[in-house]
Amino acid sequence: MVATEQPLHQSFPEKSSVVDVQGNTVETLKVENSSAVESALSSGNVSHNPEAFRQALNKVLYGRSFYIPSFKIHDGGPAHSSHFVREEKMLEIECTCVTPEVVLKASGHVDKFTDVMVKDVTTGSYYRADHLVKDYCNEKLEKDVTISAEKAAELKDLLVVLENLSIEDLGKKIKEYGITAPDTKNPLSDPYPFNLMFKTSIGPSGQHTGYMRPETAQGIFCNFNELYRYNGKKLPFAAVQVGQAFRNEISPRQGPLRVREFTLAEIEHFIHPGNKSHPKFSRVAKLEFLMFPREEQVSGQSATKLCLGEAVAKGTVNNETLGYFIGRVYLFLTRLGIDKDRLRFRQHLANEMAHYAVDCWDAEIETSYGWIECVGIADRAAYDLRAHSKNVTIQKNMVSISKEKKKVYQGSFTSSVIEPSFGIGRIVYCLCEHCFSTMPSKAGDEQLNVFRFPPLVAPKMCMVFPLVKNQQFEETTRLISEELTSCRIDHDIDMKGISIGKRYVKSDELGVPFAITVDSETPVTIRERDSKDQVRVSLKEKMTWQDVWASFPHHSSHSCASSFNHHGLNDEGLSC
Repeated sequence: MVATEQPLHQSFPEKSSVVDVQGNTVETLKVENSSAVESALSSGNVSHNPEAFRQALNKVLYGRSFYIPSFKIHDGGPAHSSHFVREEKMLEIECTCVTPEVVLKASGHVDKFTDVMVKDVTTGSYYRADHLVKDYCNEKLEKDVTISAEKAAELKDLLVVLENLSIEDLGKKIKEYGITAPDTKNPLSDPYPFNLMFKTSIGPSGQHTGYMRPETAQGIFCNFNELYRYNGKKLPFAAVQVGQAFRNEISPRQGPLRVREFTLAEIEHFIHPGNKSHPKFSRVAKLEFLMFPREEQVSGQSATKLCLGEAVAKGTVNNETLGYFIGRVYLFLTRLGIDKDRLRFRQHLANEMAHYAVDCWDAEIETSYGWIECVGIADRAAYDLRAHSKNVTIQKNMVSISKEKKKVYQGSFTSSVIEPSFGIGRIVYCLCEHCFSTMPSKAGDEQLNVFRFPPLVAPKMCMVFPLVKNQQFEETTRLISEELTSCRIDHDIDMKGISIGKRYVKSDELGVPFAITVDSETPVTIRERDSKDQVRVSLKEKMTWQDVWASFPHHSSHSCASSFNHHGLNDEGLSC
């Protein structure tokens, strides 16, 4: 032994003991923290500790790259396409993101697409006026133990009508409650409108003004004549556009819930203004779910379960076509995995209605942030088509005059439109919250994260593992992967030499519904994520996916089979 090494060897036992003590301390803190998060995630405590819930959720969302700041979130395109586009035989259109000013002037966006803003009079920092009032009300209600019952009732009533307050009323509330800039406590300016559109210049000289589109709908309206002609000049018909929209948010926050660039999926269903019935309304008329009509909001009541057919019959919902799409949106969201008891349809108040709307309902989903608007279903009447038609100037070279005789059997009219508009990023975030949970590990020393995504929307349908590093097992794994690929089933393989238990943990954290483990020469084991049940399937026998899913009572055969069908497969799509 070298002389200089002797002191190190003599001190090693003492240093090792210190390391062990520190390690035990870290493990204890780890378990305690996991227990706290688990408590927050239990059904009774999420609302009481939303910060802990979001901490655990975002750790997985960012850690597993479900979404990354400044980049696009995973969207739900195929599910939306199969549920709406193919079912309703909609026309698909793709328009440019840069829109000439004249289009958005006619639609009302240049003059009316605004939020109310205030600024710190000292630093110049900007804030949404309604957000400041909302935060003040919530903080007083949650933290001020001295607040009177009368004052609490006043603040609760204010939260209900907050989005409908005028600029003047918002200013009065800010002064009445002494609300200041949250970061500096400096005084705030009077509220003023701020247009949410990104302005740009078009052309080399920059003499033409344009905007990044705040919605995808106007491209459909401007192309109405071409779409109408393509549909054989018959009503009703629908067109859909999925694409990026841009809004210059004053204060982006809450992850993907409020951003400046996002994905919209908008449907414009054109109908005769004198006939807003729908031939398939009977398919959704018996649905019952949480609805929040404006009368109940004004009187301070809560959302209650209503029968959709009765709501339309009583005039609570303006017409059958609007009601039909409300029902279809409900089915769409719940089939994605949204909890039906945390989903409600809230009717816009009279002074909240957009300038173009006759009636409008928002699909709102409850999250740790509160109720989040994710889909708007509006009767836009004929506002947009009339506005664009009035905005055209007829030049002399466009007109020729001639005489002719013609029989007219029907007077002219301008089509009405029903519009369901989907915020894809918001829906995906809410889905992540509703599907996220934790469970203790077998050893009880840590909490394991699980996304219980339905197969329809899971990022991958299944994982394929060799049980151990073995040439034959790995070759079989690759063969199974090739067959899954040929059937267009999203999957991944994991050849890493870690234990199968750890690979299951990783698979569950990614929300993958099924795992195929190659653990012998011919039979393989298929494990289902939620029940942890396992079945043995022989590679020599032809089995359909329907046979496999029938082995897992936790999943209905119909839901699993339909998940594969939306990838273009039928029940005979894959033999195992």
